[in-house]
Amino acid sequence: MSEIKSTHNPVLPIIGFTMGDVNGIGPEILMRLLEDNRILRICTPVVYGNHRIINRYRKLFQVEEFQVAPCKGVETALARKINMINCWEDDYELKVGTSDAAAGHFAWLALKKAGDDLAAGHLDAVVTAPIQKSNMPATEFPFPGQTEFFASLVGKDARSMMMMVQENFRVALATVHVPVEKVPGILTSNLLRSRIEQLEKILKEQFDIAMPKIAVLGLNPHAGEEGKMGMEEEKVIVPEIRKFRDKGHMVFGPFAADGFFATGQQHKYDAVLAMYHDQGLIPFKILAGMDGVNFTAGLPFFRVSPDHGTAYDIAGKGIASGDSMRAALFFALDLIRLKSEKVPAVVLPAKRESVFRGRGD
Repeated sequence: MSEIKSTHNPVLPIIGFTMGDVNGIGPEILMRLLEDNRILRICTPVVYGNHRIINRYRKLFQVEEFQVAPCKGVETALARKINMINCWEDDYELKVGTSDAAAGHFAWLALKKAGDDLAAGHLDAVVTAPIQKSNMPATEFPFPGQTEFFASLVGKDARSMMMMVQENFRVALATVHVPVEKVPGILTSNLLRSRIEQLEKILKEQFDIAMPKIAVLGLNPHAGEEGKMGMEEEKVIVPEIRKFRDKGHMVFGPFAADGFFATGQQHKYDAVLAMYHDQGLIPFKILAGMDGVNFTAGLPFFRVSPDHGTAYDIAGKGIASGDSMRAALFFALDLIRLKSEKVPAVVLPAKRESVFRGRGD
């Protein structure tokens, strides 16, 4: 991280937070996290969004004591404060619980500014709140998701990996935001080999696991059942696993996804490589609950997010849980600690009562 001359505590990492879609639960879960002033002991938060939006949510949830410090740029971020960078000046009347093009534009402005600061080395990590990809401006955001946007900041040769994490439970994806019908054509021997190599490297370098043990899922039901339910296992997956095993790597499979997760086999491995998005994310989200984190692994900087979406159906009702946002922050701090020993090993009390109306965290 580049040196920044500011009044923040140089020992504490600077963490950027995007507000996401302002009509979803992003602002609410951010406020749930940051209302706990103990967070200021372990990081300097910089929120990318708009102070008017926060003020409207303060009134909606009757939390007038929630305060942010205006911040023109990350270089002026203050220690022991919730810093707010205004990424747009337009006034906007919230349409809580609905998808709106203007909200998508605002989400893009916050994301771009946070991404630029992250890529420039001014932030130690970014925690992104959920966006609604369908209302993001297509010309400025031509990406299937935020994962691909952050990879684009590195360049066309960037090799990111979408990984879901809950403590030692990790699920990585061989293919990410692509239609299911296209997965068999994309899943070549070269791709699978590259993904396994990448996952090994990430586990070694970003998780400090000397000899990673990786489980590879099959693509078809019953992992193809020796060709009776598809040939991808016999032609691609099994041969590649065998090559890794022959070289002494701890790579196992292919496993039938349903039985693998149903019997708890994920706990025997350092990571699971799923062949496509829903194959990995559905069991992960069921098993990890609100403690799961989405990690864009393999990049020279850290981006993490909660493992859920905008949740329009509960937005503005004061009942959204901040657990996944909290888990995302703590995971980002763990990543930074492993990389630089910059973060003091502070363990906060698990939770305290929220001042929000409705159900607490």
